[in-house]
Amino acid sequence: MQWHLKSFEQLSGDEVYRILRERVNVFVLEQNCLYPEIDGKDPLCHHLFVEQDGQIAAYCRLLPPGLAYPQASIGRVLVNDAFRGRGLAQELMNRAIAFLSVESQPVPIKIQAQHYLEKFYGSFGFRVISDVYPEDGIPHVDMLLERSE
Repeated sequence: MQWHLKSFEQLSGDEVYRILRERVNVFVLEQNCLYPEIDGKDPLCHHLFVEQDGQIAAYCRLLPPGLAYPQASIGRVLVNDAFRGRGLAQELMNRAIAFLSVESQPVPIKIQAQHYLEKFYGSFGFRVISDVYPEDGIPHVDMLLERSE
């Protein structure tokens, strides 16, 4: 498996295609959720992913402060169903937090998490800062990871 961290400009056309295909497979098809997946933010983000044999195994989008929230953010976190149960989600989050800690220090990291993943994100130090609310028909919570210099 090979990890990649790239700005949008560094992504090849094939990589963009495979990333978007996997995001649609997980967030639109698997979760049966119709929403605007291509939201115009990708060109302003970094993209962290691991691949094996040309297949995206895990992915997330790293948003700079001011793009979605005043804080930096991690979004579109996914693990391809064929690669689940291997610890990739934990490694993905550790790498994402480490990158954002360097890029946007000491700005906190805010995420919009599916409610059932609250404990998972909590294991990285994120704390819930909102009530549960529906987002595209799925219960979500806002969570914040506060960091010091």
